[in-house]
Amino acid sequence: MPSLTILHISTRLILGGSQENTVLSCFGQSRRGHDVHLAFGPIFGPEGSHRDTVESFNRRVRDGLEPGATEVTMHELPHMVREVHPIKDHFCFHRDLKNLIRDVRPDVVHTHSSKAGILGRWAAWKANPRPAVVHTIHGPPFMPVEGSAIARAKTLLKNAIYTHAERFAAKRCHTIVSVADAMTEQFLARKIGRPEQYVTVHSGMLVEPFLTARPGESRGEVRAELGIDDNDFVLGTVARLAEHKGHDDLLDAIGDDLKANPRWKLLWVGDGWWADRLLARVGSMGVRDQVITTGLVPNERIPAMMRAMDVLVHPSYREGLPRTVPQALLAGVPVIASDTDGTPEVCLDPARVGDDKATGLLFRVADSATLRDHIKWMAEHPAERAAMGARGREMCRTMFSDATMVERLEQVYADAMNAPVRR
Repeated sequence: MPSLTILHISTRLILGGSQENTVLSCFGQSRRGHDVHLAFGPIFGPEGSHRDTVESFNRRVRDGLEPGATEVTMHELPHMVREVHPIKDHFCFHRDLKNLIRDVRPDVVHTHSSKAGILGRWAAWKANPRPAVVHTIHGPPFMPVEGSAIARAKTLLKNAIYTHAERFAAKRCHTIVSVADAMTEQFLARKIGRPEQYVTVHSGMLVEPFLTARPGESRGEVRAELGIDDNDFVLGTVARLAEHKGHDDLLDAIGDDLKANPRWKLLWVGDGWWADRLLARVGSMGVRDQVITTGLVPNERIPAMMRAMDVLVHPSYREGLPRTVPQALLAGVPVIASDTDGTPEVCLDPARVGDDKATGLLFRVADSATLRDHIKWMAEHPAERAAMGARGREMCRTMFSDATMVERLEQVYADAMNAPVRR
């Protein structure tokens, strides 16, 4: 493909799965000689930022360590915010995005996440000349309907608003990329877009650091660094300490078991708005010495954290296809995960695929009793869990390579640029 000008637009550049996907796409496309731009809203809060990651890549380009690559140009959009905000949304659309697209004149506009996806697609579709417009669904914006009658009513209303907004935006793009087949099924079930618009491209990641430990980052060395003994049974999470990530469900599931088994440890990798509350709860349960928290860690340290685990537990309430699941499997660590969205496409449960293909165990969202049973099974079957991790490692090494993702996106862009013009 000839060199293109590509503009990626994301709501936030925090440390998260969709943002890492976007940044790696930018790097891979830069290495292919494309002129790559990355736009995002202001960064704040405890989740951390990928800005330093991009700046480090740009330094490597300037120093000649990325032959043939060009710098990724960053643009901060002052009015791009995650929440619905009519005034800021108005200025983001009419000032930030329209002006940016006019100045950059991209061949492709690729949007990520719901807010950036709605405003970005709309602005790109109105541009003259119109670029190819591509949107990636990293996770559903629709929240689970739960809680009190008032809470359920609020969620239903919010879901309805998002559904109508996504229908509007789907008519203003050429291609919709799903990170999992489940995303396509969910959006089409809500009558968002047309089937021929959708294509699945799995979210790429740097696989080699998970496959091969760097010096000082072997399983034993990392466990020693964290104060974990060789014979401890470690259940790990890699997620923001925030709503809908399921940390409370994990405590509900094994609070009593932690007290009964001093060798059981929780390793919580990440930080977030709920950190203080969760740790206060851990203290009130009397198991604070068995819960190890790392806070935010640099992306390059995630493989080391994964190796320290015996099992990754991912009890999230909603995801696209959670990156932590294939990352754990790449490190040879089996998974227990909630049966939501695209997770079952990677966490292959023996009840569905047979013992010889299984890579983990699934449970219904918020089903703490089944989660507890799965954890006990993993603790009691070390050989079987090792086999699950090994199978997952082989499955994911190509399926989730960032090089595979970038190659697939090249074809997505070519098809979008050649799509019939729809007014």
